[in-house]
Amino acid sequence: MNQGSVVSVRGSVIEVRFDDQLPAIRSLLRAGSEREIVIEVYGQSGRDRIRGVALTPTQGLARGDTVVDTGAPLKAPVGQTVLSRMFDVFGNPIDRGGPLDDVRWRSVHAHPPALARRSTRPEIFETGIKIIDVLMPLERGGKAGLFGGAGVGKTVLLTEMIHNMIGQQEGVSIFCGIGERCREGEELHREMREAGVLSNMVMVFGQMNEPPGSRFRVGHAALTMAEYFRDDEQRDVLLLIDNIFRFIQAGSEVSGLMGQMPSRLGYQPTMGTELAELEERIANTESGSITSIQAVYVPADDFTDPAAVHTFSHLSASIVLSRKRASEGLYPAIDPLQSSSKMVTPGIVGERHYRLARKVRRTLAQYDELKDIIAMLGIEQLSPEDRRIVARARRLERFLTQPFHTTEAFTGLPGWQVGLDDALDGCERILDDEFADCPESALYMIGTVDQARERAKAQTDGELEEKGESSREEGRVLDRNDA
Repeated sequence: MNQGSVVSVRGSVIEVRFDDQLPAIRSLLRAGSEREIVIEVYGQSGRDRIRGVALTPTQGLARGDTVVDTGAPLKAPVGQTVLSRMFDVFGNPIDRGGPLDDVRWRSVHAHPPALARRSTRPEIFETGIKIIDVLMPLERGGKAGLFGGAGVGKTVLLTEMIHNMIGQQEGVSIFCGIGERCREGEELHREMREAGVLSNMVMVFGQMNEPPGSRFRVGHAALTMAEYFRDDEQRDVLLLIDNIFRFIQAGSEVSGLMGQMPSRLGYQPTMGTELAELEERIANTESGSITSIQAVYVPADDFTDPAAVHTFSHLSASIVLSRKRASEGLYPAIDPLQSSSKMVTPGIVGERHYRLARKVRRTLAQYDELKDIIAMLGIEQLSPEDRRIVARARRLERFLTQPFHTTEAFTGLPGWQVGLDDALDGCERILDDEFADCPESALYMIGTVDQARERAKAQTDGELEEKGESSREEGRVLDRNDA
């Protein structure tokens, strides 16, 4: 075994001297009394020294301690036995489910599939969420980003997509939690088990209390598992990443630990390369596909932040969550004017879908322009045509809200999964003023548009009953006065 000794320990950065042979970059080293401290080699700082970043806490490590070179990079478990399990970055089960049997190990560092192997057939990936399927459809085998600040519903939307998609597809879902809370991981595991879909799902977590080196590599570990199911099992894979910003942040921390000069706004100079190495491995091949949906935290809601800008360039669909829409109670709080998808072309989605999506977007944009006039002068000052546009836009906004299965316990409303044809049909009928006589509230938080009539009728019956009860009460009061 190639052995060295610790020269210095500075937080998570370890410097090690090897007298015989220097280990290769990205090799794993092990130290500690039980070899429990794992170090990844990041650079060679001299003829006989390397600098590495610890992927585990370094308590107890001291100068002069022996370090063993494993001769191999970080590896992830692959195979059928990983299904329904939860892992950390080293492939250790963290779900109290016992050790793994009959498992293979594969390096987390791999090249993207060659261009000759990639599939070029564009195909829509339905989510069952109206506003996404109509205005910003996702691509099967593509990458979609959920952009938003803290507390606007990224994780809720991601969880709803898992719930909707895992039932209708025959593939595998892999959830990768990068730098997120352990509470979210526990809740997701419990919800997926109760929904009966855990058998086709794998979860990999690098939590926020773990060192930056560990959080930086957990995305590569999850992607290695996804590549196995795509290439070896030839299955479709849904890869959900929450949160890709934490991957960039972990890389920034590692870069700072290694003493690299930061670039703009404190990010690492290698951010573009590190993100591309991860994102380019998510691809469609002729045998299978990896469809990725990634939550992207936007610091201070600033979409010009370098982390958001670099992530935008890799995506086929960008779903932007708006704090303003969340404050108005329009959930999911997706901004239809800022969100976009490369799939909205007549050749991919079809002429009718393309025409309706453009018309919905144009109606909402016209309403957005009229809001200032309404705020200053009132809706009465608008022309009759502008009033009709406002009425259509407000009904569209409310129709594009949707109750989720994953929030039933909090809202008391049963969740709805709406097909693309039903969603398009609803938008078309609203644009044709079929629901002009229907109150806006009847279209809020419903599934298909036909439910609006039922709710409007129920509201009318309730109001009539309330008026009748009020009249009877007045009659009783008058009778008592006469008596």
